[in-house]
Amino acid sequence: MKNTIEIAKDVLKKEAYAILKIIDEIDEDFNRVIDTLYACSGRVVFIGAGKSGLICKKISSTLSSIGTPSMFLHPADSLHGDIGMLQRDDVVVIVSNSGETDEIIKMLPWIKRMGLPTIVITGKRDSAIAENADIVLCVSVEEACPYNTVPTSSTTATLALGDAIAIALMEKKDFRLEDFAYLHPGGAIGRRLLLKVEDLMHTGNEIPRVYEDMPMKYVIFEITSKRLGVAGVFNRAEELIGVITDGDLRRAIERFDNIMSKKAEELMTRNPKTIKRDSLAVQALKRMEDFSITSLFVMEGNEQKCPVGIIHIHDLLRAKIA
Repeated sequence: MKNTIEIAKDVLKKEAYAILKIIDEIDEDFNRVIDTLYACSGRVVFIGAGKSGLICKKISSTLSSIGTPSMFLHPADSLHGDIGMLQRDDVVVIVSNSGETDEIIKMLPWIKRMGLPTIVITGKRDSAIAENADIVLCVSVEEACPYNTVPTSSTTATLALGDAIAIALMEKKDFRLEDFAYLHPGGAIGRRLLLKVEDLMHTGNEIPRVYEDMPMKYVIFEITSKRLGVAGVFNRAEELIGVITDGDLRRAIERFDNIMSKKAEELMTRNPKTIKRDSLAVQALKRMEDFSITSLFVMEGNEQKCPVGIIHIHDLLRAKIA
């Protein structure tokens, strides 16, 4: 008898293989599914019983989260009045591994009568439900249980196929990060995707600034007093031309005998990294990570040279972006 670790590894291998197997099933019918969902002016209504119903709920929720209105309809409840939830602009997606679920078969005449486009995801193309479909996606896999009975690999593969449908539809609709943000206003996702740089940046007198011809004592005072570990170096046209960080100061002490005799322009790093004020805060975090820096000066637009603010990694930490 296998031990529990061997069993776990075997199950995971079988379910991984099931997902790999259905890759070969992706053909022109998948394109037809995406085109049908893209053209839907109503809702995408998922129907499934038992474990398939649970998978339906997850896929439906994913579609709704990316801007495609979707809902789940339980087949048993539909036979007792809930079928009235279906509207003539809807698209129906039925998930049934056997393709012979009695409650769903009883629904088919009403779905046909309404003329709703019907997509079926099933493990059997020659099943009664599949024969009534406009489009069939086949998920014919071996279950991970020793009796090839308990829904395991089939539900995993169907869930993965649902994700493939969602992402393909998301791409076709050109659904952007900003669109995703507006549909997730609460919790960590909303916080990361709704907050913009301008919501967190320091402005006005809080911006650490020195001029290129200023001696180092003023630079050190500005970095220390503004508590952001950096000072922007400006020319007399108020344009940002460089930055000096506390790290630059430490390195300068090692290089020069007397850094107090230096001027800001002699120690500054030119072409400082910036970000636009209407950028998402999470984009500021990524830019800091990409360049291994802790702050960004904020511009009104790409061509601007006069910053309107500055954002520090600590601002992102306090906002729970990082």
